[in-house]
Amino acid sequence: MKALDDSKIVELYLCRDEAAIKQTSEKFGSRLRSLAYGIVNDQQTAEECENDTYMNAWNSIPPHEPRSYLYAFLARITRHIALNCCRERHRLKRSAFICELSAEMEQCIPSPDDIECRIDDMVLKETINRFLSTLSEEKRNIFIRRYWYLDSIADISKRFALSQSKVKTMLFRIRNELRKHLEKEGYTL
Repeated sequence: MKALDDSKIVELYLCRDEAAIKQTSEKFGSRLRSLAYGIVNDQQTAEECENDTYMNAWNSIPPHEPRSYLYAFLARITRHIALNCCRERHRLKRSAFICELSAEMEQCIPSPDDIECRIDDMVLKETINRFLSTLSEEKRNIFIRRYWYLDSIADISKRFALSQSKVKTMLFRIRNELRKHLEKEGYTL
């Protein structure tokens, strides 16, 4: 059976048709589960995150109508749920890894604790997307694999057939470029 178009799946949610969940699962289930697994590092918890994503999507559509960005909408929900699972279950090893990634990104993203540094999320998103569009496809994909999918350096090096030191150096340089880009755009770090 052919998967439905994203817009048609959203229409099922809007009509409160339970087939929306089945269609979502068939089209995106394995990708969402894989995303969650990359964060929680446990298959059963990843499956729970996937199922919780469907429930959150059911409760969020409407008012949201992510017709043109359904996977991104679902992935954001999944990622949020998986990160919360890590926090709740005190997965020390994985939590340390997430803290390490957070510390890396804190060097180039404005601090949310400073009232004067608080910015509209949409503006920051657009600024980061503009920066990412200046990178080569390989660099952009490596950055996203590390900071969105939370892939390890070893996994990234295998995926892109690069040495681990090359990946580390590339990420270090990209973070520095991002920091400079944000400063140029007027963000105080």
